[in-house]
Order: sequence, then C-alpha cells, then structure tokens
Amino acid sequence: MVRYTRDVGPGDSGVRVSLRRALPEGGYGDVLGQLLSWTEVVRIERRDGVVVEVPSETVVAAKRVPPAPERR
Repeated sequence: MVRYTRDVGPGDSGVRVSLRRALPEGGYGDVLGQLLSWTEVVRIERRDGVVVEVPSETVVAAKRVPPAPERR
C-alpha cells in the first residue's frame, strides 16, 4: 500500500512544490511549480508561466521541492 503525505498547506505560498492529484478519468497527475495559493482551489504556477488550478479535495500528496537549477 502506498502512503501519501501532505506536508504543504495554505501557509506555504511562494514555495516550490510537487503536487499529486486524482484525475476525474482515473489515475493521478502531477504538477510542479510555485504555490500561489491554497484554498478550495490550489493554484500553482509552472516554470513556463502557466497557472494550474487544482480542486483541493483532489490533492492526494504534496511536498516541498528544492528550487529549480539555473538554466545556462
């Protein structure tokens, strides 16, 4: 059995996170980026500037990740 943790929450705005969500069609999807807000909808800005909105009830795991490496 896989055990999921959620060590990220509403107070972590501005932190780079990896978030796993349950998809409506089944299975899971991941989002990586900067946490903008965590309310009923979790908003994450990806590296390409796209803001992804995820309903908080679909989040099954979330964790802090180190800053992205500098691009050359």
